[in-house]
Amino acid sequence: MNKRNLSMLCDFYEFTMASGYFSVEKYNQITYFEMFYRNVPDKGGFAIAAGLEQVIEYINNLHFSKDDIDFLRSKNLFDENFLNYLKTFRFTGDIYAVPEGTPIFPNEPILTVKAPAIETQIIETIILLTINHQSLIATKANRIVRAAAGRDVLEFGSRRALGADGAVLGARAAYIGGCVGTSNTMTEIDFGIPSSGTMAHSWVQSFDCEYDAFKTFCELFPHNVTLVVDTYNTLKSGIPNAIRAFCEILLPRGITECAIRLDSGDIAYLSKKARQMLDTAGLFDCKIVATNSLDEYIIRDLILQGAKVDIFGVGERLITAKSDPVFGGVYKLVAVENEHGYIVPKIKLSENATKIINPHHKKLYRLFDKETGKAIADELCVYDEIIDDSKPYTIFNPVDTWKRKTLTDFFAKELLVPIFLNGELVYTSPDIHQIREYCKSQVETLWDEAKRFENPHVYYVDLSQKLWDIKQELLKGKH
Repeated sequence: MNKRNLSMLCDFYEFTMASGYFSVEKYNQITYFEMFYRNVPDKGGFAIAAGLEQVIEYINNLHFSKDDIDFLRSKNLFDENFLNYLKTFRFTGDIYAVPEGTPIFPNEPILTVKAPAIETQIIETIILLTINHQSLIATKANRIVRAAAGRDVLEFGSRRALGADGAVLGARAAYIGGCVGTSNTMTEIDFGIPSSGTMAHSWVQSFDCEYDAFKTFCELFPHNVTLVVDTYNTLKSGIPNAIRAFCEILLPRGITECAIRLDSGDIAYLSKKARQMLDTAGLFDCKIVATNSLDEYIIRDLILQGAKVDIFGVGERLITAKSDPVFGGVYKLVAVENEHGYIVPKIKLSENATKIINPHHKKLYRLFDKETGKAIADELCVYDEIIDDSKPYTIFNPVDTWKRKTLTDFFAKELLVPIFLNGELVYTSPDIHQIREYCKSQVETLWDEAKRFENPHVYYVDLSQKLWDIKQELLKGKH
């Protein structure tokens, strides 16, 4: 992605608005935008932030080529002065974001942009499509990994992903969410995420007999053997032929690590039978891999039924987040600076109360219990507020304001970190393995009640008293 100029991957109305700002000389007005989302996919308790590294690459490479400007000129809509302005266009503002792998909740900023109006508009599309996509897949992957209860999960969905970028970046997001690897070779080349595979049924079918297919594969790849055993008859031929190949080819070489893959039938029943047959043959180190349209609910049920599966390969229902395939993040104006440099909060009203935004340039704190290390709540504050965790601090429900709690033994962590300041990158992206481990550690700070798949505990995202007062004044129309 960092080799591609994606500046024209932009909703066309961003250009018409940018041109309009330029024409009325508002293009240098400093504006504040936030990306946030309103509903957790699959009615879960939280989502996982992902995609920031690709946003950074886009911002660093943001420019308009001669061909880009010639195309815009061909639309016969844009003033030549505006097109000349685009020739030297670059991002000059500030971006703050939560680190990738952070659990995130509805209506709190994932990313905040402070920049001249044209700049904040032009970058909207990429910010949304990148973070929406990867956060969606990371969230789905995390649900599946939690359902697997410590068993490895591999992302196996490339062939059903929504395009090439969907496959590669989707596999990246799945790894952040907790998968241990992917079937996508390019993802390992680009990001260092382990890629692996088994074999297709076509390999077995191409030989005169199933045993010859297994024997040949073991001879060719003795240290990377996973045999698919359901091409003909799983229990009567597939597993017995796999056992024979392992015992005749691998064991004489001292190789005990191998695997079989179940891709059809009653996985719970077949895996238990397979485990008995493998153990009887002395193949205690042989792993059982399960595939075939799996998701968190099927995996959870398989485990409850006592399935003897060691590794789950999850494809289409992960890489497309099939059960709820839209993340729904939005990008909204929350403040502007007037001619005196004063930050003026802005609010978007709606008859639908869930679409009324939280105004102003904000900070986001996560409050943790000192004794347990668990997250208590998130607090949205005005940008100039500081939570002093050495003193008691009262939080309250922004809707049912009578619900209040005073925290004493807690610590506060500011979640939004600077990424760009005055157009310069000030953030060093962790490597993908560090992001994955960070995600795992942060999910562990959430109470189990928030991790339920059905009817999870609603995690509190509260407003500071100052921010709540500002919002109420704006709702009353006094600003």
